[in-house]
Amino acid sequence: MTAPTDADTAPRSEKPTAVAASGVEASADAASEKRQDHSARIAVTVFPLIMFGAFLAAFFSPSTFVPLAGYMTPLLAITMLGMGMTLSIPDFTMIARHPKPVILGVLSQYAVMPLVGWSVANLLPLSPELKVGIILIGCVPGGTTSNVVSYLAKGNTALSVSMTAFSTMLAPIITPLLTLWLAGTYMQVPAGSMALSIVQIVLLPVGAGLACNVFFHRQVARIQPAMPWVSVVAIAAVVAAVASKSQPLIATAGPLMFAAIALENATGYALGYAVARAFGVSRADRRTIGIEVGLQNAGLGSTLALQYLSAAVAAPCAVATFWHTITGSLLAMYWRLRGFPAGEDPHATVRELRRRTEESSPAGD
Repeated sequence: MTAPTDADTAPRSEKPTAVAASGVEASADAASEKRQDHSARIAVTVFPLIMFGAFLAAFFSPSTFVPLAGYMTPLLAITMLGMGMTLSIPDFTMIARHPKPVILGVLSQYAVMPLVGWSVANLLPLSPELKVGIILIGCVPGGTTSNVVSYLAKGNTALSVSMTAFSTMLAPIITPLLTLWLAGTYMQVPAGSMALSIVQIVLLPVGAGLACNVFFHRQVARIQPAMPWVSVVAIAAVVAAVASKSQPLIATAGPLMFAAIALENATGYALGYAVARAFGVSRADRRTIGIEVGLQNAGLGSTLALQYLSAAVAAPCAVATFWHTITGSLLAMYWRLRGFPAGEDPHATVRELRRRTEESSPAGD
């Protein structure tokens, strides 16, 4: 008989207990994540219908929803708080571990979409106010819906969250400056006041949500499944408020304005994907960057426009809020059903795929 080792003589209850506790905690986290994913999937599926319903209700009964205009800032802040609760410190450290896709995506978002918005505004015979609204859509950061859309499209969800977080953090500086530069010829743009509002509406709630998730993770995990619905209701209220204030203009400029929004949105998706492909990132990252570039936080644009510009400028932003959710949901369904090429790692870059092909090919004679 061999002598007992230290492992044999150690108390046997400690390690199994620790493992069991760890297993229970991991199981609870997995269950919470599963509930959150299920809730998010349902929310993004019915999101376009709710947005469209809110828009139609406000359009045909504007007097009912006009009072909501006074609550747009807190409503949008609620959606940003919900976004912050989905973030964690590792989401922000991703830029250090995998900087290329994040930097490429954020640069594309703030370079491609503003120029697309400016081009569409100058291409179509729109009024100066509508031109500013179309440009403003291109200058705001990515929307929170893009994270769920990227997940459903089998993209890189971590990249989507990182892009949304970083583009949102840069928004107080970049959004007012881009809007002033590209739209300043059409009307006066109070860039300084807009920057301060973005800090109040976006940065502070996102920071508060992040802090809650870091320091009160268990409590936040319990309410996270409900947050997509809270965001849906809040953004629907924003859409209704803007649509009710802008109803006469929407009725007059309808088809042309819808055409401008659809063209800007589709071009954003296409160019975002094309830029990502040109720089050789993975297929999953291409989908994510395409979605992030094309799907903007039009709700923020609506709030800024109504507060600092005019109801006419806010009108395209209100329409874009539900239009982006419709196209994003359809694009996610298309990519999810299409899948990826058989046998190819969707998270491998073009360079990695080439190297693997070279390593697996037989050596020449």
